[in-house]
Amino acid sequence: MSYEKVKQAQKVKVGLKQTLKAVERGEAKEVIIAQDADPQLISRIKAACENHEVPVSYVDSMRKLGKVCGIDVGASSVVIEK
Repeated sequence: MSYEKVKQAQKVKVGLKQTLKAVERGEAKEVIIAQDADPQLISRIKAACENHEVPVSYVDSMRKLGKVCGIDVGASSVVIEK
């Protein structure tokens, strides 16, 4: 499950902007996206992941993803860094 990947990762960045920057800089090992996130916002990350050949995994809840990352709000995306 992707929540476990996030918990076990040593370096993660949380949020749309941070995820997009990490993918574009070539720092991303994998991207985790919450399925309940706004599709218009997530489309930019999906496109960047395709262009940079970064694998994408999905989880069901922004709230759970945020909690796993140690924040009190939902997280639409998380990047696991190399």
